[in-house]
Amino acid sequence: MAEPIRSVTIVGGGTAGWLAALILNSGLSRSTAPEHALDVTLIESPDIPTVGVGEATVPNMPRTLIDCGISEAQFFRACNSSFKLGVLFDNWNVDREGRPICYLNPFDEPPVIDGMDLAAYMLRFGAGELEFAELCGPNLDLIHEKRGPRGFRAPAFAQEASFAYHLDAGKFAALLRDVCTERGVTHILDNLREVEQDERGYVTALQLEKTGRREVELVLDCTGFRGLIINEVLGTEFVSYADCLANDRAMAVQIPHQGEALEPGTRSTALGAGWSWRVPLYNRVGTGYVFSSAHRTDEEARDEFMAHLGPAAEGLEPRVIPMRVGRNREAWVKNVIAVGLSGGFIEPLESTAIHMVDMSIRHLMRLFPDASYPEPVRKRYNQRMERLYDEVRDFICLHYALGNRVDTPYWIDAREELSVPDSLAENLKLWRHTLPSYHDMPTATLFSYRTYQAVLMGKRVYEAGYAAQDITAAFALNEEKWWAFVAEQRGRIATFCERAPDHRQVLRDIRGELSSRDRRRLERGEVPEPVAVTGMQVSEHSLL
Repeated sequence: MAEPIRSVTIVGGGTAGWLAALILNSGLSRSTAPEHALDVTLIESPDIPTVGVGEATVPNMPRTLIDCGISEAQFFRACNSSFKLGVLFDNWNVDREGRPICYLNPFDEPPVIDGMDLAAYMLRFGAGELEFAELCGPNLDLIHEKRGPRGFRAPAFAQEASFAYHLDAGKFAALLRDVCTERGVTHILDNLREVEQDERGYVTALQLEKTGRREVELVLDCTGFRGLIINEVLGTEFVSYADCLANDRAMAVQIPHQGEALEPGTRSTALGAGWSWRVPLYNRVGTGYVFSSAHRTDEEARDEFMAHLGPAAEGLEPRVIPMRVGRNREAWVKNVIAVGLSGGFIEPLESTAIHMVDMSIRHLMRLFPDASYPEPVRKRYNQRMERLYDEVRDFICLHYALGNRVDTPYWIDAREELSVPDSLAENLKLWRHTLPSYHDMPTATLFSYRTYQAVLMGKRVYEAGYAAQDITAAFALNEEKWWAFVAEQRGRIATFCERAPDHRQVLRDIRGELSSRDRRRLERGEVPEPVAVTGMQVSEHSLL
């Protein structure tokens, strides 16, 4: 039998490197007997700045914090975090009168009524002026009213309404680093100068500038878009998604809050050659523009973005970040696994970058090898990562393929010139005749068929003639039950939102900054004194 692996060496820091270290340390070091514990070492260059992989997360993030033993209060205080109740899409589509549509991609699973999907009932009977998301759960109402997803004094991580988080990427990486080093992860600040390989091409040692030669077993490449080991040393093929996703540049700045109210949602606003994100943290707003260099120069994109931000951006200079969009043909080659941006990146429309790191390490723990690095294990890992990246790619492509704007060449090209992956193209043809269903998704680790339904309904494509026929004609739907459901659901949502406190005050409560006196005043409906929020120190780079 092959020897067990006793050490993992992570090359590169940032969110990807430190999150990988923490999950491995929590799952394979702290939870095992000392003689079987895994030694985790992270080598980080002191000279290369990191690209923060995200400021918004997906709903599995609370589970990750719990699994890694990080308290919610610690996380909120250290990272200036806020709640994210979904992604609002502004101006991606227009209605039949040409007016911009704003819709929410909700975290709530749409309800089922007598075994039939909510979308089917809504297509048949309509819902007056109500949006699809307004019948899924309270999140759209909470965003509009700037309320938190749970009340004061609620248990940590309590899910009274579904949520993810916004966070400061630089501060999050620092929190992970501090927790890791406290728990025994070895941290080396040094520059990689040479990679040694044996006759089979496996990496055997790393030559560092100051600390010299270090022998390695399993290596995680977290060196960002460059893919220093996985691509430059091992020569792994990179599969570009440029044929189906045009955006290859981003620029980012941070701006102050305009007023005290804090919106608990991410906004994605379509501009002339891409889209702008808006992520409200506790202390400031992270924002940026993801765009196509084929349709805007950096200078043109900057001017458009600054005009979009208005006076809030006066005096600021956004940093341009080139994006390598796609994935490696194989994430795991020999004894090296690419994690984070070195493994692949899909534009940050649905805030999946941190999720990709999380899932890549969870897959690794389930398929952790011995020192022979069995081929079937590597093959299965690569299959899982390929499916994960392609799942996210398809869902992102959906937003462009079903766009209907005609006001700029970019939006016309996004719909008519970009390739649509075969897996998505087949479904788009099908969904002209029937709603998305469970059987249409080969994998759905993050985006289920109900998420696809929410996008189709949010974009109102069926109202605009997308359907080839009445796709609800064969369904036995009871209109009386429908309107009873609408009234009952909206009543439940109104009751929940009426009890939900102001988002900023919930954050103050979690952070330990809200006095008992102020909490009682808020619960009585009184308004406390305004709170000055300071602290604009943030990481230089961030991608949503």
